Amino acid sequence: MTIPNVQLFSLEEANELLARLRPLVERLVEQRRRFRVREERLAEIRGAVLGNGGRIDSREEDALRRELAQSSEVLADLVGEIHAVGAQVKDVDMGLLDFPARHPDGEVVMLCWRLGEDEIGFWHGLEDGFAGRKPLPF
Repeated sequence: MTIPNVQLFSLEEANELLARLRPLVERLVEQRRRFRVREERLAEIRGAVLGNGGRIDSREEDALRRELAQSSEVLADLVGEIHAVGAQVKDVDMGLLDFPARHPDGEVVMLCWRLGEDEIGFWHGLEDGFAGRKPLPF
């Protein structure tokens, strides 16, 4: 399968990009964690109100809404920075990136890297995803 207008990376090129991308992915994962904490707190506030007819602390709710909006923008900016170099964010919570590459048989595949791994050591087909990761070399 071919993907039109997609930058293809060699393993070396993708690994070189990790020095630039790793800090972005670390920030992305941490920002997503903070977003989820705020989201859960907002749900708790709403649940308490619905559950017992209590009053909402509108200041806390407003602050959480503002923080969620700001976090959303930061997340979008980080994903945009990563996508701008040709890598694809596949899972924000895990810090999972794919880099389109050409398999020796000519097919387009994905070089797969996850935050915490020193370098790219896996690949998978376009339809296989993380569960179908195979060790490199091809």
